[in-house]
Amino acid sequence: MACMVVVGTQWGDEGKGKVVDLLGERVDGIVRFQGGNNAGHTLVVGGEKFILHLIPSGVLHPGKTCFIGNGVVVDPAVLIAEMDRLAGRGVAVGPDRLRLSERAHLIMPWHQALDLAREKAKGGAAIGTTGRGIGPCYEDKAARVGIRAADLLEPELLRSKIAACLAEKNFWLTNYYQEPALDAEMIYELHLGFGRRLAAHIGDVAAELNRLLEAGGSLLFEGAQGTHLDIDHGTYPYVTSSNPLAGSACNGAGVGVTRLGKVLGLVKAYTTRVGGGPFVTELTDEAGRYLQERGAEFGSTTGRPRRCGWLDMVVVRQAVRLNGITGLCLTKLDVLTGLDTVRLCVGYRLPTGEELDAVPASLARLAQCQAVYQEMPGWSEDISGARTWEELPPACRAYLERLRALAGAPLALVSVGPDREQTILLDRSLAG
Repeated sequence: MACMVVVGTQWGDEGKGKVVDLLGERVDGIVRFQGGNNAGHTLVVGGEKFILHLIPSGVLHPGKTCFIGNGVVVDPAVLIAEMDRLAGRGVAVGPDRLRLSERAHLIMPWHQALDLAREKAKGGAAIGTTGRGIGPCYEDKAARVGIRAADLLEPELLRSKIAACLAEKNFWLTNYYQEPALDAEMIYELHLGFGRRLAAHIGDVAAELNRLLEAGGSLLFEGAQGTHLDIDHGTYPYVTSSNPLAGSACNGAGVGVTRLGKVLGLVKAYTTRVGGGPFVTELTDEAGRYLQERGAEFGSTTGRPRRCGWLDMVVVRQAVRLNGITGLCLTKLDVLTGLDTVRLCVGYRLPTGEELDAVPASLARLAQCQAVYQEMPGWSEDISGARTWEELPPACRAYLERLRALAGAPLALVSVGPDREQTILLDRSLAG
């Protein structure tokens, strides 16, 4: 298969990094196509942990080329720091291995300042943004005043665009939010340095990807966040500022829709989300604390504890439909080990008795929804060493069979631990 897309089916944090790292060995290039450094992918290889925010997870495989597409918003300081950390651990990140689209928009200091100022002003109504400047950067992109990676290579254009942007942004920061103004010259000099450092990495990524495909190569597109954080199809306004759906791989990287093949949807064996927003299956009892602690559910980007709940199959089923998912990749199954019973949310019920099989757009209706659960026996056997379907306990297999039926998509792989090798591969076509 020339192209595979990996997306999250929930609210992010499903373990996409591990799966992209696992499958990255089987392709020639790995591509990020949306989001920014508000995403964090944690990988464990040979017991060693790596946390990546912008660079695709496949960078840990020697000889693979990683691409940051035009749909990603890039904080150059974060990107350079990530490159340096990897280099310090012996991972090559030269221009031959890491390519940055000249059309990718840059997160500038005023984007972060506005992000934090707005969230502070909202007080109790804050939506839980990471404060990384992602939303304001996408706003400027849509308003056609953004600064792109290509601008780092044209100093006079860069200077004029910074001055023009700050004339407006400083007005808002100082007059509306009562925050300090930013210095245009200091920002200009800082970004000249970023340009010198990144110049060899910047290029026409869309053309490079298509040349690779035309030569018979293969690509893996790595989504960030999850389906229900999609700005169009998620639990708006508690969403991200981009489209994490599989279809966004086309416009976010610059490849034609006919290039896409398999679409793999990541499903955590339970549900989590960070920040505000509705969460029908959220647990605030001992079971929720068990999932949070045993699953180490703390954000790799923010460190914030994640809200935990039973697996919501309404959410997963909707993601299967929206993305055209051809295979499910289940992660963190081992976290459920030790629970006497496990629950699957099979539908929503309103106080009127009406039952829903999809997530409603109205947050008022969603807030009224109660989960309709199917309860199943748990298992106590250690599954971290299982490498085949048959090695899983019967109760565990029954849980997976029911999950597969409710989702309406086959299981492609099952992760039974954080390490790359702790995986049961069920779709043999993924073996390379």
